Amino acid sequence: MSLGLVGRKIGMTRIFTDDGHSQPVTVLDVSNNRVTQIKTPDTDGYSAVQVTFGKRRASRVNKPLAGHFAKAAVEAGHIIKEFRVTDEQLSTLKPGAAVNTEIFQVGQKVDITGITIGKGFSGVIKRHHFTSNRASHGNSKAHNKPGSIGMCQDPGRVFPGKRMAGHLGNVRKTTQNLEVLRIDAEKGLLLIKGAIPGSRGGDVLVHPSFKITSINQPASKVAGGSKKDKKAGS
Repeated sequence: MSLGLVGRKIGMTRIFTDDGHSQPVTVLDVSNNRVTQIKTPDTDGYSAVQVTFGKRRASRVNKPLAGHFAKAAVEAGHIIKEFRVTDEQLSTLKPGAAVNTEIFQVGQKVDITGITIGKGFSGVIKRHHFTSNRASHGNSKAHNKPGSIGMCQDPGRVFPGKRMAGHLGNVRKTTQNLEVLRIDAEKGLLLIKGAIPGSRGGDVLVHPSFKITSINQPASKVAGGSKKDKKAGS
């Protein structure tokens, strides 16, 4: 339950650390995030912040959405997402407010959600990493086939979930615990270590990691350790 940002995947590049090591990074444009609605337990039953990103022509916005954006006094965006937040975060925001990269810091762990690249209809070798059959010695036109998929008269059917050829990619995926290496607050850019789901130009959601890691904990807690750790050490 933390506030995040909606952005666009620009592409991948690399940066160099102070000691000369190369780090692969994905560049995300998270500029111009603006709040379109505040949801409270009294009115909606839960606490959330709805934000929009990007731009959309007025001719492409229907009347309900146009009224929704006008009520918040923000420019129409091409995507709307909401983040579940705590009551404390909810009190610091209001409709029309801008949300920028200040909510993140260098070294923080984040989770990024996007739509993976679609691969179309793929065979079992590409889709499920099956091994090819032998190329000769009696193999007749079954080099890349999945092999047997069923069984004998009993039960006489193919079980649900059997790994077979089919559609690959173009699904919603989340990559967890990615590190923020650099932040360009002026341009609204985040440089994330490694790769993230999706193709260039795809929409992504960036929010603090849900898993507890040392860098997301207060420095005093990490340095002191828990009571169990101290007992174990003694």
